[in-house]
Amino acid sequence: MTKPVILTGIRANNDLTIGNYFGAILPMIDMANQKSEAYQINMFIPDLHSFTTPVDHTLLYEQILHNARLFVAAGLPLDNDDIHLYRQSYIPAHSELTWILDCFTGFGEMSRMTQFKDKSGTLGAERTSMGLFNYPVLMAADILLYNAKYVPVGDDQSQHIEFTRGIGERMNNRFGDIFTLPESVAKQHEFFGKDQGLRIKDLVDPTKKMSKSDELGKGVIFLGDDPAVAAKKIMSATTDDKAEIHYDKENQPGITNLLEILALLRGKDLQQTIGEFEGQTQYGEFKKTVAGEVEQFLTNFQAQLASVDNAAILAKLESSEQLLSGTANATLLRAQQAVGLRPEGK
Repeated sequence: MTKPVILTGIRANNDLTIGNYFGAILPMIDMANQKSEAYQINMFIPDLHSFTTPVDHTLLYEQILHNARLFVAAGLPLDNDDIHLYRQSYIPAHSELTWILDCFTGFGEMSRMTQFKDKSGTLGAERTSMGLFNYPVLMAADILLYNAKYVPVGDDQSQHIEFTRGIGERMNNRFGDIFTLPESVAKQHEFFGKDQGLRIKDLVDPTKKMSKSDELGKGVIFLGDDPAVAAKKIMSATTDDKAEIHYDKENQPGITNLLEILALLRGKDLQQTIGEFEGQTQYGEFKKTVAGEVEQFLTNFQAQLASVDNAAILAKLESSEQLLSGTANATLLRAQQAVGLRPEGK
């Protein structure tokens, strides 16, 4: 395995939304298919990250497998030898390298992580775990174990890429050549493109992102929603009193969100969709159009999901885990030797 590595993953807990589907799953699969000839694609399910915030642990294992099914239903090929699908926790080197990196990471570094400050502020001190505090170190291990060069992340994860480069460089400077560093955030954006695509907004509050962590779910369309129920959510979506359809994120965020959703569902250019409805005054008819597309999309996707071969997925997971354990263990051994846990040359 001499190709440069692209590494990507998505958390396994919670049912995923149409925002996750169009904003993460489809772009991941498209990227994997387009770049697998020149790159090794590591697509992993970061199940250890899944309970850095509270989850129902009785459902987690099934959610992990369901996460893999979603990728396959969305078009991830299982027969491409350059695309690997694996579970983080099934390769123990992730946890072992994390502890080593932890011991060379400062408390102040982790305290300054924006995502930790945001999430811990929401959870409160009693519900904030040490796992949430130091999960950027686990993320660094995820990347460094496989000599990953490119890691597609959103702006909210850019700080973690720079931390990964920093801790890798720190270890290399002190102990010698242990880790291959991922490219800088600027080069990541250059490689993947800075444009992260449309981000679907909440149907009740279209000023915020549609989130799979939403406990009420009224403004969220989950991939597992009953299609008819999802259509009703669209019909109840917040709009405005302007009485005329315009693409205007500031003054008409609800209508704008529905236009973006419709363009994604139809697989059409956004401007073409805007042109079809711009200036119309019948919000109800417009919502019916979007609701119908949502209902049809979920009906089709859930049929694809039901037809997924679970045995084939397990076989792919196990073969990828066996193969990639070799790479991960080799990196871990270099780190163990460097810090004195293993003898040199063994």
